[in-house]
Amino acid sequence: MKKHIFMAILLFCLTTFAETAVPATSSPSPSSTPGDEITPVSMKGAETISYREGTNAMNLFVYKPEGWKVADRRPALVYFFGGGWTKGTPLKSASWGSWAAKQGMVGIVPDYRTKNRFGTSPLESVADGRAAFNWVVEHASELGIDPAKIVVGGNSAGGHVALWTAITKTPPGSDSDEAPKVKPAGLFLSSAVTDTSTATGYTPSRFGANAQALSPVHHLDEKMPSVLMFHAEDDKLVKYSTAVTLQKKLTASGNVCDLITAPQGGHNFSSEVPEWKTKVRKQFEQFLKNEQLLPVVP
Repeated sequence: MKKHIFMAILLFCLTTFAETAVPATSSPSPSSTPGDEITPVSMKGAETISYREGTNAMNLFVYKPEGWKVADRRPALVYFFGGGWTKGTPLKSASWGSWAAKQGMVGIVPDYRTKNRFGTSPLESVADGRAAFNWVVEHASELGIDPAKIVVGGNSAGGHVALWTAITKTPPGSDSDEAPKVKPAGLFLSSAVTDTSTATGYTPSRFGANAQALSPVHHLDEKMPSVLMFHAEDDKLVKYSTAVTLQKKLTASGNVCDLITAPQGGHNFSSEVPEWKTKVRKQFEQFLKNEQLLPVVP
């Protein structure tokens, strides 16, 4: 009798365990780990368009201004999010896309591959940025924009990606067919990574043997777009000195580069010192006026 009772209890325990245990081969759902990033397939107020299909498919998000028509030849802002080529999604750039649309421009926020979401390196981030810009230029008429009036911007690593849309030389990991056929009308950089070289650059180890080959300041074209650059003097992550070096190199070769220094705050100065968010936008608006991109005349 005792043996039968023991066997019944054992059978019950084994059955319960089998029903509740998770098989060793199963994987957690994407949202099961705090901090997981989800690749957005849509963004409020924007149209989702694929700039690459099939292998390594990737989208960009287009914010159209009120009164937009396909026959327009409006200026555009293409803005890349930051995150050290490791984290971040286009959602971080949504405010710039919608801001551009409110100015009468077409705001374009591309996605690109990052380590957390795609297991990739900065080389793929740069390749995607160049591909996205190239796609926008080639489809300008469909987007109602003037291909000669596309400003490219970015924050931190997004600034690094933005710079590579203006450099003719094809870096390792990129397709030579996607080299810029038309230069951006201007570059707008905030706390940007401009140097990734082993000697003086930001986290060259992430690039391996390609650290200098992916360093924008070492591969600038003789003629570059006008640059508006913001950087905090006390940036502990991306050194302020790298911004100064880029400015000096650009101006020495006859190009235009305005470096605006934030005396307070660090790498995220516009969040840490709120009034800088307003200052940055006002200065950028003036930059667009100086480049005859605002006010918009469709």
